[in-house]
Amino acid sequence: MTILRPIMLALAVLTASPAATPSLAQDALDAIADISLLPGWRSESGAHITALRVALAPGWKTYWRAPGEAGIPPRFDWSGSSNMKAVAFHWPVPKVHEQNGMTTFGYETLFILPIELTPERNGEPIAVRASVELGVCLDICVPVSVRVDADLGLGGQPDARIRSAINDRPFTAAEASVAEARCAIEPIKDGMRVKATVTMPSLGPGEVAVFEHRDQRIWIAEAVVARDGRSLTAVTEMVPPSNKPFSLNRSDLLITVFGNGQAVEIEGCTG
Repeated sequence: MTILRPIMLALAVLTASPAATPSLAQDALDAIADISLLPGWRSESGAHITALRVALAPGWKTYWRAPGEAGIPPRFDWSGSSNMKAVAFHWPVPKVHEQNGMTTFGYETLFILPIELTPERNGEPIAVRASVELGVCLDICVPVSVRVDADLGLGGQPDARIRSAINDRPFTAAEASVAEARCAIEPIKDGMRVKATVTMPSLGPGEVAVFEHRDQRIWIAEAVVARDGRSLTAVTEMVPPSNKPFSLNRSDLLITVFGNGQAVEIEGCTG
């Protein structure tokens, strides 16, 4: 059985005036996002396939792993769990939202996030004791933090909802016929500037690119994207906590290109 215990439902308004902060009753907050963990099933490899289910009120959205400058990134703390060796997320392709000159990436209505849990000891249940923090937004943003407790046994049947979400993944570079991805790197005053040149077919008008780094403490600016035939260029800046230039390994970068409801993930780039 899965138990979700609310820890916090706090309001953070995207306006500068504290006086504009609305006051919502607890039942109204509960109605914004209904969060649960689907029981899932144990795969032939011994991993347990589960998923976080987030049902949102009309008009509200929650965010992808890299939400954009105006979004709230999801956070997961699995430290209280037992018989858990590794956690892998299978993120579905998010929608690209443009608002007030800023780009965000997220999900509306019903969000299923497949999660693959690898046990330390095969053939034994996995005890999930986790804290989950999500941002959900309309005109205001509500950071929602819940405690997820679940005992995942060896049984269970494949869940069509989870399988569908797994299948709604980005294309790999090979699947999208990416011929080459090169990155030019130069230092700036407080970090590094990266220019990626990717040779790939166009995904359609209005392509968007997102850079991610293995070190999530590094701030990454929204990329400026241009297309010239089969060549897409994307330029961003990365600022570490030290606010200084740093050694940037190109293999630590993940570049995701979005367009026309599709996405392509490119792992690393060459010099």
